[in-house]
Amino acid sequence: MKKLIRLPAEWEEQDAVQLIWPDEQTPWYDLPSVQACYVRIISTILKYENVLLVCRNVESVRKHLASEGVDVGNIVFFECPMNDTWARDSGAISVYAGSNKHIVDFIFNGWGLKFASDLDNQINRKMYRGGVFRPEVIYDPGAPIVLEGGSFDTDGQGCIMLTSSCQLSLNRNECLLNKREVGRFLNLWLGIGRRLWLDHGGIIGDDTDGHVDTLARFCSPDTIVYVKCGDPSDPSFKELQAMEADLKRLRTAAKTSYQLVPLPLPEPTFLDGYRLPATYANFLIVNGAVLMPGYGQPSDAVAAGTLTEQFPGRKLEVIDCRPLLSGHGSLHCVTMNYPKGWINFDRK
Repeated sequence: MKKLIRLPAEWEEQDAVQLIWPDEQTPWYDLPSVQACYVRIISTILKYENVLLVCRNVESVRKHLASEGVDVGNIVFFECPMNDTWARDSGAISVYAGSNKHIVDFIFNGWGLKFASDLDNQINRKMYRGGVFRPEVIYDPGAPIVLEGGSFDTDGQGCIMLTSSCQLSLNRNECLLNKREVGRFLNLWLGIGRRLWLDHGGIIGDDTDGHVDTLARFCSPDTIVYVKCGDPSDPSFKELQAMEADLKRLRTAAKTSYQLVPLPLPEPTFLDGYRLPATYANFLIVNGAVLMPGYGQPSDAVAAGTLTEQFPGRKLEVIDCRPLLSGHGSLHCVTMNYPKGWINFDRK
């Protein structure tokens, strides 16, 4: 990698959003409901941009989507085996290096060795070799640390926000002993000069060790939306309150406080007695729109109003993502965005 590396923000123009299709070999609780949710997500994304869909059997998935009324003509399919379907965390990270376009393939180890990841860790390399990306896109293999796409959020100006509970996890990066060491690698590979560390935060049911895309997100270089719990009896209350204090201590590149905008924490949702990690921070930004996960609660409308205010000029689309909660994730977790000029549409 060379100097002048820049990690683009999610609100910049995109070519496509990647998903990995759930099938009978992926570990989903209620597969038909999850597949129906994927159809809703794919159909909504296609209103604004293309979809890159990784699946085990292209023809069967193509037929299934067509039978559901999905316009498969704007989907780039890629056939590949997988362990699971969380594209945000196994997907490649797109960066600019000067005038060049790169995809950086960090290690994915199943969220700290919790789940199988041997197949997922090969998807990016196989997509590159299979011609998914434009010829000028450079593949950078072997970035020597674990970095999941949901574990950070960027402002597109050389700054990322991340949590110490995830990135300093011994099951991910035991060789990196502190924030300074992590920062050195992030600067080398992603051009990150400023790191905003959250030392607190977490919602019950999360098994990612505190991915920031479940907690707090940039809406602009000086605005952050974050999950706020108003119920002192909720088990997440103290951690989220401490995270709010962390956020208030953060400063922009101009040394000013961030504009902090709270999102409600949904009412507790349970499956077999286990609380699921519902959060509105897990929204997805696409060309011209923001896709927000909905959970069939009154707080959906509150969160939708908040995000509409923070993204003027973009349409707010609410997608029922309750089936995804059974896998302990939501909308942003199952998607990965690629900037304009990255995808080879000739292979459709």
